[in-house]
Amino acid sequence: METIMDLRHLKYFIAVAEELNIGRAALRLHISQPPLTRQIQQLEEELDVQLLIRTPRGVELTQAGEMFLEEARNIRSLVEQAIERTKRAGQGKLGRLDIGIFGTGILNTIPKLLQLFRDDHPDVRVVLHTMTKNEQIEALRQKRITVGFNRIMSPLPDITCELIMREPLFLAVHNSHPLSKNVSVSVKELSKHPLVLFPTGPRPNFVDRVLEICGHMGFIPEISQIVGDAVTGVALVAGGFGISVVPESVITFKPPGIVYLPFDDWLTGKVDLSCIYRKDDESPILKAFLIAVNKFREQHKG
Repeated sequence: METIMDLRHLKYFIAVAEELNIGRAALRLHISQPPLTRQIQQLEEELDVQLLIRTPRGVELTQAGEMFLEEARNIRSLVEQAIERTKRAGQGKLGRLDIGIFGTGILNTIPKLLQLFRDDHPDVRVVLHTMTKNEQIEALRQKRITVGFNRIMSPLPDITCELIMREPLFLAVHNSHPLSKNVSVSVKELSKHPLVLFPTGPRPNFVDRVLEICGHMGFIPEISQIVGDAVTGVALVAGGFGISVVPESVITFKPPGIVYLPFDDWLTGKVDLSCIYRKDDESPILKAFLIAVNKFREQHKG
């Protein structure tokens, strides 16, 4: 026979079992005694088991009643946990956040931002996926990731691109290179030396930003190699294969022999770092992450 029971039955039974008195339990539950008595009787009828023995001073639990009290408390605890977890998920404080990342950002800025988010949301599981720009866009559209990080994004009708910061640019040279003795360097120096640039892959990208800067200064640089990522590019510079322009994030990567020089031309500007996400994504966990992005941006103004 199917048993029909709701949480109210459990709540009423627990109160009576703990008070061992129908009257005191009714006061505790803020109801009158007759309805409470009927609820307990209905529960016993549904279970086809006697849970309580009526005595002159109140009630006593049968052996079955003692076992049911233990199970009822367990169920109540599980329900309370489920309610709390659901509320936390609705507030973006619980769940899983899949993030697409790329080369240079993960060297400095992105880890700081992720740590800021995790400090406020320790129960959210953050899963990182290394992806190119196009892979991130496709993964967002397929809902395999919630957020991506990238640079130099073209406008897309279904993707929001939110600026996080603009990073200054630096020149990476080997310590045996004549420029390594400088405190800073002019962009025009790039016209005199072969450049190692990154990344390969779909354009526009960071290579185009460097070419744009050089074009503003009236020259087209000699590019010796375009490699897949910043680490490879700086490693080639360390091996004596030219010089490279890098975002500030990269200067935390310091292989032997590498010197990073700031540019002294205002025209060098900066390169953007943005997060991207679906315009129609209204998930609480994304909203919580964007709050962390705003907080990070405020902390790193200027």
